[in-house]
Amino acid sequence: MLLYRLRRRLKSEGGFTLIELLVVILIIGILAAIAIPAFLNQKSKASDAAAKVQVRTGQNAAETFSTDHNGSYLGMETKELQEIEPVLNDVSVATFSVLSASATGYEVKSVSKQTEDTFTIKNEAGVITRTCVAKVETKKGGCPTGKW
Repeated sequence: MLLYRLRRRLKSEGGFTLIELLVVILIIGILAAIAIPAFLNQKSKASDAAAKVQVRTGQNAAETFSTDHNGSYLGMETKELQEIEPVLNDVSVATFSVLSASATGYEVKSVSKQTEDTFTIKNEAGVITRTCVAKVETKKGGCPTGKW
């Protein structure tokens, strides 16, 4: 009698079959294969956006430097701009630097640490040019066209 009750209880308890469990694992795997690359692409775009913000902040600091020096950019170096805008000292996401400075223009750049994409702003006598160079040509981060 005891054995009969035990067998009846085991038959009444339902569970998942091996096939059902494998189907669920397969679905989770497919969803992960779709989601993970999309997430990684967004992360590189965020890193590139931080570099763009940094070089744009450097541009503002360069204009402030010019205002303080009677409209000239001569003598402008990375150190002076970092004193004007201390946020340019942060190298955790991107690295800022001054490439060149003349009486009528300048060129500043920021390199993203994660993607190693380079974002540049050049001012030639008031004509502003923004360019970017992607480290990896095939990726679609924040620099897909060479301009931003």
